[in-house]
Amino acid sequence: MNAPLVDRYPLAFRLYPYARSGDQDAPTATRHPVVIVGGGPVGLSAALDLGLRGQPVVVLDDHEGVGQGSRAICFAKRTLEIAHRLGAGAPMLDKGVVWQKGRVFHDRDEVFSFDLLPEAGHRCPAFINLQQPHFERFLVEAIARANAAGAQIDIRGKNRVDGLTVHDDHVALNVMTPDGPYDLTADWLIACDGARSPLRDKMGLGFDGRVFEDNFLIADVKMKASFPTERWFWFEPWFKSGSSALLHKQPDDIWRIDFQLGWDIDRAHEMKPENVRARVDAMLGTDIEYELEWCSIYTFQCRRMDKFRHGRVLFAGDSAHQVSPFGARGANSGVQDADNLGWKLDLVLRGQASDTLLDSYCAERVAAADENILNSTRATDFLTPKTEVSKTFRDAVLSLAAKHAFARPLINSGRLSVPAVYDGQALNGPDALPGGPARTRPGAPCPDAPLGSGYLLDQLTQGFTVLAINCTAPETGLHNLTITAKDALGAISDRYLGTASCAVYLIRPDQHVVARWATADAAQIKAALIHVTGVSQ
Repeated sequence: MNAPLVDRYPLAFRLYPYARSGDQDAPTATRHPVVIVGGGPVGLSAALDLGLRGQPVVVLDDHEGVGQGSRAICFAKRTLEIAHRLGAGAPMLDKGVVWQKGRVFHDRDEVFSFDLLPEAGHRCPAFINLQQPHFERFLVEAIARANAAGAQIDIRGKNRVDGLTVHDDHVALNVMTPDGPYDLTADWLIACDGARSPLRDKMGLGFDGRVFEDNFLIADVKMKASFPTERWFWFEPWFKSGSSALLHKQPDDIWRIDFQLGWDIDRAHEMKPENVRARVDAMLGTDIEYELEWCSIYTFQCRRMDKFRHGRVLFAGDSAHQVSPFGARGANSGVQDADNLGWKLDLVLRGQASDTLLDSYCAERVAAADENILNSTRATDFLTPKTEVSKTFRDAVLSLAAKHAFARPLINSGRLSVPAVYDGQALNGPDALPGGPARTRPGAPCPDAPLGSGYLLDQLTQGFTVLAINCTAPETGLHNLTITAKDALGAISDRYLGTASCAVYLIRPDQHVVARWATADAAQIKAALIHVTGVSQ
């Protein structure tokens, strides 16, 4: 038997301290509709989503809160929109450092700069920098507010899953606590237990991909500095602290610095404070005072499971797929996994959809993972060329880009996270809107836009929405949102009409488009809805 859990994190990070649950004293294993393993950004997002939909959820985490260090820091616009829907977005925006511009350097020279959100009319910025501990804290606080309003989300710290057995209609779990073991069962289990996923290992499932031959040092530095709130990236930096470097501002005067170290390194030597300081001093200069808050060394890996659904067990986030940090595709794609899964599992639990709907979670998010892995792999190959030919190409691109615009798109310091479009996926319905913008085709996430005194995404419900622009939506029993010609001027017209004069959209609970028409009757909309759920509504 494994030993009981012990303290590993300081009191400041204990968001959900261990407390004995009634399940530990039950004569037989208590059965729950949903158990989530892992209390990181993905597990907490999934729990909050399901809890707000009225589903009781138990979250098991082997810690009592967040760990130390910034870890994930860049949270993208789509992730912030999801957090806003879940009731956690406002404090994240208040705390986070907003940025949308980046600058790329080669040696001392600026090669080019970019703007990730050049258009106006969005509630959320392109990115905020916010350390993962804060992101998780705001989710836990939103869960507390949801529970006060009637949700049933039970987060259990120091509850480690030591064994599981998957049955046709449930999953049996063996859980270890400081008071010893207990058993429980779940109709559905969501595994959000990280890249080293113990659950994946216990089930004997593969996690295939590529490990890149390079190492990167992360240093969280506390200092007062006048650098702008932009993403600065250096290829072959003049300060010689690594073959590439990255600088990001975070809240509370913390700056995240990444140094590319190479493959054949002595990790213990590189992690010595005096050696980390030598690299930071070379970058910042010896006249800037700072404190080292946290350091770590990581290796790029791009991997994923073959399938994200295994019967009653669903994998999400890093337990299902892993990418390199450059591009901010890890935590962002994981939260979008939870966004995709929550409404589907809710409908299945309510009997309003066949459980085959969960196969679409696997299909859509596998496609999204493959897109992220492709972009991450390309970025890593550009950062760390493996042959002389590749390095010659990389250096030529950097030399040309400063003076010639055609070369700039070839520079890859990490293509930054964008939400997946589920092109060609099974849930997509008709695209019958001639002249409709490509950005709102079936499978695409709905872009936000100003609407009245608020924003369009605020008017989309937790369920399906029929959006009618410049026409009347047919009565289907779904939530109808009608926007008149006056309202539709500007951003909504540009983003949803294109050259069309009117439009009807069917929008999923995760704010992705199911189908769109120039005009549609109730039968067409209901047919598209049945196509999604597999059940006559």
